[in-house]
Amino acid sequence: MIPALLAHWLEVSAPAVTMALKRLKRDGFVEVGADGIVRLTATGRETAYRTALRHHLIERMLTEIFGMEWHEIHEEAERLEHAVSPAFEAKLKEKLGEGGACPHGNQVLPESPAQRKQRGETQLSDAVEGQRYTVISLHERDPKLLLFLHSNGIGPGQSLRVVSQNYDKTVSIELPAGISILGHPAAEAVWLRPETGR
Repeated sequence: MIPALLAHWLEVSAPAVTMALKRLKRDGFVEVGADGIVRLTATGRETAYRTALRHHLIERMLTEIFGMEWHEIHEEAERLEHAVSPAFEAKLKEKLGEGGACPHGNQVLPESPAQRKQRGETQLSDAVEGQRYTVISLHERDPKLLLFLHSNGIGPGQSLRVVSQNYDKTVSIELPAGISILGHPAAEAVWLRPETGR
């Protein structure tokens, strides 16, 4: 990861990223190579995993225990993950288990597109016309995107058929409620698995 990409992804200024990276490097969480690439140290990886697991458990708790909708929970989990004590985290693990997917269909740690494609998954933006698919997971970091997908009837476990991949990079899909058209950014955020025997 390069600092400029971090600034873009986190939607903060480059100086803010520089200051944060200095603190993370000082505290032993990251190292910056001669090539300018930022890499997590072993301590950084462990801390990142624990934070991601806490977020994952809170999302599952909000849905499985409190019944919140999948498109409403990401931001709530972002707020709560920093307030969870180790004792409460242990209770969440005991109640929910560490494994399994979150309500958006994602694992604790992100997987690369190559890993997902090896398992036979594909992004909606690359899906085959005429093929039926089941939605496996959604990119969850954009609350507006999640609300947009929800309002269009697209969510984890949903069945759909790709009607057409259009010249303007939009995708026409058929859902139980009818035909929807998604732009390229939204279609890239939806991962699918082909349905068999239909």
